[in-house]
Amino acid sequence: MFLEATSAISLQGSNLGLLLNSASANSFSTPSSCNLSLLSRSSSFSSLALSRKRDNGFTGYALSETNSMPLTGVVFQPFEEVKKDDYIVPIVPQVSLARQRFSEESEAAINEQINVEYNVSYVYHSMYAYFDRDNIALKGLAKFFKDSSEEERDHAQKLMEYQNIRGGRVKLHSILNPPAEFEHVEKGDALYAMELALSLEKLTNEKLLNLHSVADSNNDPQMTYFIETEFLQEQ
Repeated sequence: MFLEATSAISLQGSNLGLLLNSASANSFSTPSSCNLSLLSRSSSFSSLALSRKRDNGFTGYALSETNSMPLTGVVFQPFEEVKKDDYIVPIVPQVSLARQRFSEESEAAINEQINVEYNVSYVYHSMYAYFDRDNIALKGLAKFFKDSSEEERDHAQKLMEYQNIRGGRVKLHSILNPPAEFEHVEKGDALYAMELALSLEKLTNEKLLNLHSVADSNNDPQMTYFIETEFLQEQ
C-alpha cells in the first residue's frame, strides 16, 4: 500500500528530522525507488513537498529558502513586500501618505468634474434668482432651481472630499458667467428654463460617464464604484 501525498508538508527548524518513522515499518514498506531529497539549513527555512505517486514510489524535492521565494499573494512576507515602490511611505514634503494606485489622469479628471458640477450649480443659481424676481414671481420654479443648485454644489464638494481621501490635490478652475435672462421668444421663460435644465443634466451625465471610463481604464475599481453609487445611479 502506497501513501499518496496530496499537499505540501512544511517543516521548520534547523533539522528536518525523520520523515518516516521506523516504528510504522510493519504497516507498509518503503519502495526502493523512493527518493526523498531532504535539505537542512540553519535558517528558519524549510519546506519539503512530496509529489504524487509515480513508478510505485514517491519523489521528494525541497523548495528554496524563504528569502528567495517569489513574492505572491499566497506567501505573505510583509517585511519584504513593503519594499515595493507601491507600498513605500513617501518622505517628500507635501505628498499624501494615503495615495495608492491613484493615477494622475484620474486626479485631473476629478478636478474637471468638480468644475462641471460648479458650473451647472452656478447656472441653476442664476435661474433661481431670475424666477424669484417680483416681476417674474414663479416661486415654485425658483425653489426647484435653488435646490438643484445646492445639489450640484454638494456633488462638487463630495468630489473634493474624495480627491483628498485618495491623496490627490483639488485644483479649482474658472467658472463661466451664466446668463441672467431666460426669456425665450417662442417658448417663454419657464419652458425654456426646464429644457435648459434637462440639457444640463444630460451633459453632466455624459461627463460622469467619461469620468467613469477614465477610472476603468486606469484599473481603479474603488473609483468606479464611487462614481456608480454616488453619482450615476442618482443621475
